[in-house]
Amino acid sequence: MNFMNFIKFSFLAACAVRLAVAAPETTPGLDLHWVEGGKPVVLPGNTWGVPWPQGTVPKSSTFTLTKSTGESVPVQSWPLATWPDGSLKWSAHAVGADVSPTETYHLAPGVSASVSKPLTLTEEKGTILIDTGLLQCRLPTKGDVLIESLIRDGKLAATNGRLVCLRRDKAEPDENGSWKQESLTGEISSVKIEQRGPVLAVVKIEGTHVTASGRRLIPFVVRLYFYAGGDSIRVMHTMIYDGDENKDFLSGIGLRFNVPMKGELYDRHVRFSGEDKGLWGEAVRGLTGLRRDPGATVRSSQVAGTAVPVDVLHGAGARIGSHLDFIPAFGDFTLVQPNSDSFVIRKRTAPGYVWLDSATGHRSSGLGYLGSPTGGVAFGIRNFWQSNPGQLDIRNAVTDNAEVTLWLWSPEARPMDMRFYHDEMGLNTYAKQLQALDVTYEDYEPGYCTPKGVARTSELMLWALPSTPSRSHLVEMAETLSTPPQLACKPEDYKRAEVFGGAIWGLPDRSNPVAVGIEDQLVFFFDFYKKEVDQRRWYGFWHYGDVMHTYDKDRHVWRYDVGGFAWDNSELSTDLWLWYNYLRSGRADNFRMAEAMTRHTGEVSVYHLGKFAGIGTRHGVVPWGDSAKQLRISTAENRRFYYYLTGDERIGDLLWEEVEADRKLAEVSPRRKLTKESDPTAVSVSVGTDWGAVSAALLTAWERTGEAKYKDKLLTSMRSIAALPHGWLSGGGAYDPETGKFTKESEMIDVSHLNSVFGAFEVNAELIQLLDVPEYEKSWLQYCELYNASPEEQIKQLGQPLKKVSLMQAHSRLTAYAAWKTKSSVLAARSWKEFFSGSDGYKLLSKPFPLLHIEGPDVLEPVDEADVTSNETAQFGLAAIECLSLVGKDLPFVEKK
Repeated sequence: MNFMNFIKFSFLAACAVRLAVAAPETTPGLDLHWVEGGKPVVLPGNTWGVPWPQGTVPKSSTFTLTKSTGESVPVQSWPLATWPDGSLKWSAHAVGADVSPTETYHLAPGVSASVSKPLTLTEEKGTILIDTGLLQCRLPTKGDVLIESLIRDGKLAATNGRLVCLRRDKAEPDENGSWKQESLTGEISSVKIEQRGPVLAVVKIEGTHVTASGRRLIPFVVRLYFYAGGDSIRVMHTMIYDGDENKDFLSGIGLRFNVPMKGELYDRHVRFSGEDKGLWGEAVRGLTGLRRDPGATVRSSQVAGTAVPVDVLHGAGARIGSHLDFIPAFGDFTLVQPNSDSFVIRKRTAPGYVWLDSATGHRSSGLGYLGSPTGGVAFGIRNFWQSNPGQLDIRNAVTDNAEVTLWLWSPEARPMDMRFYHDEMGLNTYAKQLQALDVTYEDYEPGYCTPKGVARTSELMLWALPSTPSRSHLVEMAETLSTPPQLACKPEDYKRAEVFGGAIWGLPDRSNPVAVGIEDQLVFFFDFYKKEVDQRRWYGFWHYGDVMHTYDKDRHVWRYDVGGFAWDNSELSTDLWLWYNYLRSGRADNFRMAEAMTRHTGEVSVYHLGKFAGIGTRHGVVPWGDSAKQLRISTAENRRFYYYLTGDERIGDLLWEEVEADRKLAEVSPRRKLTKESDPTAVSVSVGTDWGAVSAALLTAWERTGEAKYKDKLLTSMRSIAALPHGWLSGGGAYDPETGKFTKESEMIDVSHLNSVFGAFEVNAELIQLLDVPEYEKSWLQYCELYNASPEEQIKQLGQPLKKVSLMQAHSRLTAYAAWKTKSSVLAARSWKEFFSGSDGYKLLSKPFPLLHIEGPDVLEPVDEADVTSNETAQFGLAAIECLSLVGKDLPFVEKK
């Protein structure tokens, strides 16, 4: 029995489920906690963002951070965004690695505690010197070396840190079993200091990989993060593919550096992390398992990573001290994770000799170590197994100058193949392409399947250590690599600040049995998709973070090979669903899934250079393959959450890329297959899927800078949309990217079911909250009220019914918004009727959502499947969250029996 039937036979009563939110405090302050709870064992430093209610904190404010014990902690702070009145809306903060972490902190305006050993950054001619108090790092500002030297305790830990890239000319060997391969190195074009403070320094390095012949390929952006008191460097690596996908097959890309080695070979230690708390550890020259036993003291020292006692090894009665040269020494070690389900560790004595298989496992967390009791370097790649194929290499560990490479794409894997998956199939006209779209849901067009301009960002860590860490500490470091500590405030504080639309979202409330049913279904959908990521292996360098679009119940798989039904690419706001879920729940797993999606969709689903720069690609079999290049995918609305919650500089770059992306619409019209564009200054633009993205970019730029030009362009657009013959119901018009003005002579009403479901609803809530444009608000409210209205009501107000409307459940939140704004109980009741209808969505069930367990031989491996699609899930989630907040007080109330 579904809830609609249940409600029909139940009584209605008033029940306030709108959330009680405390008024802003006189002296604002926020309690902070770690996203995963507890406190981190290893803290390399952290940057986070927090919101402030309008008018409570001046933009110029400084801040004080205190532990739950009352101890003050040094904090570096800077503004991220302001409210229209100039007060602080979002601020970013950084805490160093030089204080022991606690479970909770309190942040408030005030004076920060001073740093006992402040981080220093000094610029010399051609060099930047950074001293964290533990590490001294020298960064050249030109050339092909990113990190010249890394020193700890006066000892050189690493040198010659540089980018490496391998390119092959074909994806498979030719008939002779060969191909051509060449090496590229990363050459610096610019270096910029983005943060220089006592707690945090951030250095942005840009450049391009270069071949020996001088060809430039694969631009890069690398950011290096240094925290006061830290013994590590956080590395954010972005590669942008700008090659020819038919001949530029990358067979390796990563970061390489040298490690000076001293001491006896038996005191040189190698470590690789496995899964959970697993750790593989050996020495370059092993002293265990020999025919002649060197003794328990020697063996236990080597295994533990401490110095082998020389007096014991060479003392009286020693059996091997004078025969060490007869024990093979292994100079090369490799960990390869070719897929999400297996890794292998191998070693060899030197090139020219066989590799020995040392160990195999399931999922390595991607941490390695090379060093001795007098010092060493730990290194790792975050999301190592999820972003396969990855590889960690150690070479020449028997020499005085070992080499370490962190491969983001393993050279042992198949080369990176960026080609499309089918030929032209005769689809050389728009008419044929539209016919094919009707069959496979794929919008194909020759020349539009290019990967040129898509990007991928990876996170790496480097530690300079005074000695070989204990095995347990290396496991703790591996956990930090996999899940970096992240500070956040409580869901109540995000709500109190009225950010991300204010009234349109609220905290969970289970005082009403019907609300409980909605909340339970919200939880189910998130948990289901979280499980699907692993069950369906939604992993890989170019895929991790995304989900699939639609399920194939006949094959019991998602439609990975069927046109627009494959990878989701933000279709119908999956990103927003996850982020609003996190804001109200505070769940760590929700944050991490949304984080991975933002990283993926912001880079892989969007172009960052070339013809389509600033535009995204619609859902499809290949992430960049569909010819529908649209702003609805690249919209800043999907990225703003992560930027404001973390202060992440790379996401900040992506937001800036969107500010003038509307100009690209003159070159790449989203309606080119339906209409002909002739005037490049007046492009046909939708008020929803197109301008919704434009307005999100302008809004973000305005609140980040306070510059009037962004606000003015917003106002021009809003006023001109309201002035269209039917306002929002006009659907769009001729748009001038220079001024933001819309014009339209036609009196035709043009409504699309997609206009408000790619973030336009959410960004409109913010625009109306922040800008006083009565005529625009009136136009938007008319759209909200009439979209789901009966044909009779539409005819009454417009003289005609709206055509091609659908997604009733998704649009129930528009009705709810109109009800909230106009205080209409009639519209509120209608919005709940629309929501519970399940039209183009889901019915609300009075029992757990059904799962079907499928086993062999119907499937390769047992799976649990549900009758869901990502479109419906995302829109159900947003409609549920937003209706509960806007008209929760009008939710039908059902007594439990």
